[in-house]
Amino acid sequence: MNRRNFFELVTATAASASVIGKPIRAEFKWLEATVSDLRRGMESGKVSSADLAKAYLRRIERMDRKGPAVNSVIEVNPDAMAIAREMDRERKAGKVRSPMHGIPVLLKDNTDTADKMLTTAGSLALMNCKPKRDAFLVRRLREAGAVILGKTNLSEWANFRSSRSTSGWSARGGLTRNPYALDRNTSGSSAGSGAAVAANFCSVAVGTETDGSIVSPSSYCGIVGLKPTVGLVSRSGVIPISKTQDTAGPMTRTVEDAAILLGAMGGVDDEDEVTRESREKTHKDYTQFLKRDGLRGARIGVARQYFRNRNEHSGRVIDEALKAMKDEGAELIDVEMPSFGKIGDAEFQVMLYEFKDGIERYLATRDGCPHKNLADLIAFNEKHAEKELAVFGQETFLRAQEKGSLRDKAYLEALEKCGKLSREEGIDAVMDEHKLDAIVVPSGGPAHRTDLVWGDRGTGGISSPAAVSGYPSITVPAGFVTELPLGISFFGRGYSEPTLLKIAYAFEQATRARRAPKFLETVDGISGA
Repeated sequence: MNRRNFFELVTATAASASVIGKPIRAEFKWLEATVSDLRRGMESGKVSSADLAKAYLRRIERMDRKGPAVNSVIEVNPDAMAIAREMDRERKAGKVRSPMHGIPVLLKDNTDTADKMLTTAGSLALMNCKPKRDAFLVRRLREAGAVILGKTNLSEWANFRSSRSTSGWSARGGLTRNPYALDRNTSGSSAGSGAAVAANFCSVAVGTETDGSIVSPSSYCGIVGLKPTVGLVSRSGVIPISKTQDTAGPMTRTVEDAAILLGAMGGVDDEDEVTRESREKTHKDYTQFLKRDGLRGARIGVARQYFRNRNEHSGRVIDEALKAMKDEGAELIDVEMPSFGKIGDAEFQVMLYEFKDGIERYLATRDGCPHKNLADLIAFNEKHAEKELAVFGQETFLRAQEKGSLRDKAYLEALEKCGKLSREEGIDAVMDEHKLDAIVVPSGGPAHRTDLVWGDRGTGGISSPAAVSGYPSITVPAGFVTELPLGISFFGRGYSEPTLLKIAYAFEQATRARRAPKFLETVDGISGA
């Protein structure tokens, strides 16, 4: 069996799994089109930005809100067509701002836009609280000429309200469904961004991550997800969880598109002091690092403890992915992460402290917002429990409310522990010892069935090493178990995006594992990872 057949096929032991319902197909001229495809179309005059915006908006109406009803887009931008027409006028006048000029983009609904759209994190509590201005990254995208098409649904409060939550659900947006099998979960918290990109409701989208919220839904939805180094992309104007781990990042169908979008998002922001560390470390053009032979000679650490406890179906896909890397000239070195399992509860404690502090600071930036702090949000949820708490509770909010200030000894000790174990005794130590270019781990999946009663029961994604350290990671489609995608992730040192993009691009080109979803009603016979 050749690699291409393997990646597109049900493994022999999974072949008995039955696909229920007929695939939903809809004609769409720009299916799987990349940013470069769209740019060439506009350059040649065969299509305009307004044509593209209209086509994507129609597809959202026909297939996201109706038809299979993926429910990934929480709100469309009423100004999208006007922005697209303005970008067309500029192009006609000879002004092209960047490779993103005229390209339709969706934003996660925790990213501020000072326009006619809302920014709510999926919560009804923020429906009447308008941002005073665009998030810094949104300003950067507008400056690049991107067309903000709308906002995507998410796991409410970026999955930080409850430990028993269902990913992809918010009180405002309802439940986002996985376009590969509609009864399957998208993972979270960037659920809508992942599903929308996979379903071709936009060209590219922006997600955010604290721990897994870009890479996990990207893996579940069969796309590329890039979590940058914390500080490469500003967080000002993004509803926070953790100032030490939060970042926004690209969610796209190809590695090249991720590189293009990342170049448009980064930059030093005076309101986010950690971005100062990225000065001289960021690039306007990350596509320069994409090499078809980027795996040749690369030393990649295989963190074996993260590959254990996989079932035979997903295990075969991952093993074949590792073989593909080796066939492309990479040197694979088995490694153990010495800090594996030692961070324990420290990461969560840091998040609890930082969320309580950060959300109060964020709410102060909202015009006329009646909520001033976390206690107010908890009270709102209790008052509107029939809608807000209909599916799961707010025990994480309650635990965060019990915390003190960021001067507390318990916080400072937990923060120090996280940094030491994840960086100098974690990723840095392993990469130094083995002289590695990157470390590879499974991204997670296949997607589990959505269960609004019992909540999530995810299938083994590994995002914490890169998340806690603040280092970058990228997930790339690796293959399928029946009709459900699986991803594989590469991570490395801080600001190693050029190396990770080079490796990820070479892997993508060698395997070509992604395929568009069929919007099946369900897929039977797959129990887990």
